[in-house]
Amino acid sequence: MDEERFNLSLRKLLKQFGVTAQREIEKAVDAARTAGTLTGRDGLDARATMVVDGLPTDIVVTGRIDLT
Repeated sequence: MDEERFNLSLRKLLKQFGVTAQREIEKAVDAARTAGTLTGRDGLDARATMVVDGLPTDIVVTGRIDLT
């Protein structure tokens, strides 16, 4: 396996995932605030799951998004 190629490919995927996820979360938060279902004082628990075909387990990352 070419470690350098693997690392570059993985970083590219994670960057794409991060940028896309951030954009979609921002749009969803804006829509919820506009609808009045979310206030600026809320925090959101988050869980991201990545499935990589060919690997035996899913990758799960949890955290909290603070809106204050």
